Amino acid sequence: MNHSMVKRGKNANIKLKRWLVGVKGNDGILIRTLIYSLLIGIGFVYIYPVIFMASFSFKSLEDLLNPLVNWIPSTLYMENFKQAYQVLNFFPTLLETLYVTILPALAQTAVAAFVGYGFARFTFRLKNFLFILVMMTFIIPPQVTLIPRYLVYSELNLLGNIQAFLLPATFGQGLNSAIFILIFYQFFRAIPKALEEAALLDGAGHLRIFFTIAIPMAVPAIIISFLFSFVWYWNETYLAAIFFGDQLTTLPLELQKFAASYQKMFPAGMDESASKLNEGIRLAGTVLSILPLLLVYFITQKWFVEGVDRSGITGE
Repeated sequence: MNHSMVKRGKNANIKLKRWLVGVKGNDGILIRTLIYSLLIGIGFVYIYPVIFMASFSFKSLEDLLNPLVNWIPSTLYMENFKQAYQVLNFFPTLLETLYVTILPALAQTAVAAFVGYGFARFTFRLKNFLFILVMMTFIIPPQVTLIPRYLVYSELNLLGNIQAFLLPATFGQGLNSAIFILIFYQFFRAIPKALEEAALLDGAGHLRIFFTIAIPMAVPAIIISFLFSFVWYWNETYLAAIFFGDQLTTLPLELQKFAASYQKMFPAGMDESASKLNEGIRLAGTVLSILPLLLVYFITQKWFVEGVDRSGITGE
C-alpha cells in the first residue's frame, strides 16, 4: 500500500511538473506565461509611441488643453493633417525621397551580391585581409570620414545631387554596405558547390552560374538587403543634409525643419488656430513622414520575415 501511494505521488508530481514547466516539445504554463509576458512587454515598448502619436495627431487644440481628454479625441480633427501636408509639401517631397532612396538601395543590393559571391566562391591573394577591410567600413563611424568624403565629392561636383549617394553605393561603399556583403557571403557559402560544379561541367561560365543559379537561390537575401537598405537611406538625415544641401530634400529632412517651415507658411499674424504650432500638428507631420515606410512594411511583411529567417541574420 505504501509503495502504491509513493508511486501515485510520483506520478502526480510528474504531471504537475509537466503542466507547470512542460516536457520536450511542449511548454508548460509557467514557460508560456513568461514568454507571453515578455512578448507583450516588448510589444508595448514599441507600440506605445505609435499609439500615442496617432492619438494626439487627431486632437484639436481644445482636446490638447483639456486634461479630461486623454487617449481618445473628442472628434477626429483632420486640420492637423491638412496643415502638416502643406508644410511638408508632401507628394513632391515623397517623390524626391523615393528618388534618392530606391536607386541607391538597388545599386547597393546588386553590388553587395557581386562582392559577397566573390568572397564566398573564389580564392585569391589577400582575400581575408580585404574581407577584414570591408568589415571595418561598418565599424568605423561615418562621421570620421565625413570631411575627406565631403572634400572629394566637392572636387568631383557630386554635391547637391543623387550621385553623392548613388556612386558610393555602386562601388560598395553605401550606407552599411558591409552588412549586406556579409549577408550575401553567408548565404552563398550555404549553397552546395555541387550545383556550380555541375554547371561548370556543362560549359557554363562563372557569370552565367551567378545569374542562373546563385541569384535565384539568393532571393531572400536580396529582399532583406534591399528593404534594410531602403529604410536606412530613407531615414538618413545627417549625410543627406550635408551632401544634398538645398538641391534635394526628403521627408525626414523636411520633418527636421518642420517648425521653421510652419512659421513661414502660417505666420503669427493669421488667425490663432492656424498660426499656433501645437503638438497635434507636429505629430500629424510625423505620421505623414513614416506612413510610406509603414505601407512598405505591411505590403512586404511576408517576404521580409522570410528573408530575415533564411538570409542568416539570426545566426543560423
